[in-house]
Amino acid sequence: MKPPICDSVFDVAFWLIDRALDDGEYLQPQKLQRLLFLAQAYYAVMSRGDMLMPCLFIASGMGPLEPSSWRAFEHGRPKVDYQKIPPEVQPFLDSLWRKFSPHSAEYLNKLVCSHPPYQDAFAQGRRALIPLEAMVAYYGRKPTQNEQSLKAAPPIDRVLRPRVMRSQTGKPVNVTSWTPGRKTPPAS
Repeated sequence: MKPPICDSVFDVAFWLIDRALDDGEYLQPQKLQRLLFLAQAYYAVMSRGDMLMPCLFIASGMGPLEPSSWRAFEHGRPKVDYQKIPPEVQPFLDSLWRKFSPHSAEYLNKLVCSHPPYQDAFAQGRRALIPLEAMVAYYGRKPTQNEQSLKAAPPIDRVLRPRVMRSQTGKPVNVTSWTPGRKTPPAS
């Protein structure tokens, strides 16, 4: 596993808060926590198990929480130094924001709390850690036909939108980053 691409959970939290302000929205603390959880989960799926930010989520009675940021934001925006999001992460966060920001904190809470990574951890007791591996396994799988679409996590290709750029003739084309497969050694 590579080191997380962001220095702290605060880097992503402040990016989300500032993005909400740009859209004229106040980002409630619980909605911020659900978005941080989903960002960590989908980034790990996209990067094949790497972390977006160096943090762990616990199963609390109100849903998945990252305890440090939850405590820091309890009384409003804390005075914390944070780093700008690396440019290569911004398209990912933009896609995540477009997919989940229109939903209320209550909707996101019900959604995430209905998913197995949270439910399995919460069954172990309050403040049980939600393993990143469980998040990757659930959010990276293809939903089955039997699952209710309202409760199932959207697949990664519905969260991450390809960037649209223009070809040399001006025609719009979808652009996705190339993720090479693993090379197999030649047969001897």
